[in-house]
Amino acid sequence: MFSDGSGQGGRAYHGGMAPTQTLADLFMKGMNGVHRTVLTLSGGRLLNSFGSMKVVELHTTGRTSGRRRSTMLTAPIHDADTYVLVASKGGDDRDPDWYRNLVADPAIELTVDGETRPFVARVASDSEKAELWPRIVEAYRGYAGYQARTDRNIPVVICEPRRT
Repeated sequence: MFSDGSGQGGRAYHGGMAPTQTLADLFMKGMNGVHRTVLTLSGGRLLNSFGSMKVVELHTTGRTSGRRRSTMLTAPIHDADTYVLVASKGGDDRDPDWYRNLVADPAIELTVDGETRPFVARVASDSEKAELWPRIVEAYRGYAGYQARTDRNIPVVICEPRRT
């Protein structure tokens, strides 16, 4: 086994993650890219919603790199000005990177139906989450299963228009 100076026999290469988590992360990133490509090539006509949930492309600033990061997500609750996102990561015990990025810098952009607009993101309070959660699960039952799968309190993020 190689030494990487961590004293952990090279395990730091996986950032403390089990190999299956690394594969799951790579799979999700790949699917995210496929989704973005289909949405782009179809002019937004295909894969722009999932049931009643609107598909959005979230743009954040990387908390360590400072680079623009983008990911495709669904918004189980939305209206003309507000989008609610769920940082479920499929019930993983870790918060998704996009969530950690927007906590570090809440000035985000959302692309919806081909239009990119500035928003500010904030984590819902416990009382706001309690009010929103039944509506979130109504939009997609899988969120309840994700929460049952992890001890992590899955964050709910409220995105509201940024006033410039």
